[in-house]
Amino acid sequence: MGSSAIVKFAIVMFLVGVASAQLSTNFYAKSCPNLFFAVNSAVRSAISRETRMGASLLRLHFHDCFVNGCDGSILLDDTPSFTGEKNAAPNFRSARGFDVVDNIKSAVERACPGVVSCADILAITARDSVHILGGPYWNVKLGRRDSRTASQAAANNSIPPPTSSLSALISSFNRVGLSAKDMVALSGSHTIGQARCTNFRARIYNETNNLDASFATSRRSNCPRASGSGDNNLAPLDIQTPNAFNNDYYKNLIAKKGLLHSDQQLFNGGSADSTVRKYSSNPRQFSSDFAAAMIKMGDFRPLTGSSGEIRRNCRKPN
Repeated sequence: MGSSAIVKFAIVMFLVGVASAQLSTNFYAKSCPNLFFAVNSAVRSAISRETRMGASLLRLHFHDCFVNGCDGSILLDDTPSFTGEKNAAPNFRSARGFDVVDNIKSAVERACPGVVSCADILAITARDSVHILGGPYWNVKLGRRDSRTASQAAANNSIPPPTSSLSALISSFNRVGLSAKDMVALSGSHTIGQARCTNFRARIYNETNNLDASFATSRRSNCPRASGSGDNNLAPLDIQTPNAFNNDYYKNLIAKKGLLHSDQQLFNGGSADSTVRKYSSNPRQFSSDFAAAMIKMGDFRPLTGSSGEIRRNCRKPN
């Protein structure tokens, strides 16, 4: 990292620290004591109906935090005054689970109306999804408020695409106060979930140097070469245990079986190789670092105090 990049990263970290100081793990202890039970029950119900939903809910929190901070903006529908983030390139026909968030919000509103933000619900939901699928548990810092607007342009510019190089990934994560190590740990979220053919087609047909041939052949069976054909066909991001949150993702990378180009960039002769090797052989270290990085990501530019609002409906400003 160059000197100017180090300075920018330091400034970001200072600003993150100022805002996150107002977040706390017991923020709703008195105002909504049944919050965690209400959220966990709804998340468990959603995952029992469709295991993939756990990954989808986790992804919503990621994509929310990367765009102007963790403020619930990804949940807003378009209005006459702004075009929201749901149809931005990284989210179009990809971001999902909005109806589940609506159900969770309704359950929370019944328990304590007008108290808990949609941004905080996303943070708790992400933690519960990971834990229910076998991953680590961490204490979620709370006290965020909801934005009154959203930005499709910001979503297009802020969320790293699956074509990203290692250096681009590191830069994208640095912009939200996360280190290269955090980036590798958080990329382990791809141990669950699925990707659309349109996002891995170029890798399985055009890349050869860092791609297992048999893996490419198996993926091609459900992802035709021609653009526009089978674009929405799905494949698991983790070929070994797609519904369990573990460290198999890193083992896949070492075996040259990363589904996305951006996945395999983490193990391609570069600076992230050693961290991938560490996580592949040390699941406890991965779980610990993942949880720490999730807390750190959740600290990025929250609206607190009198900023923003507590939305009654996560899809629209009050």
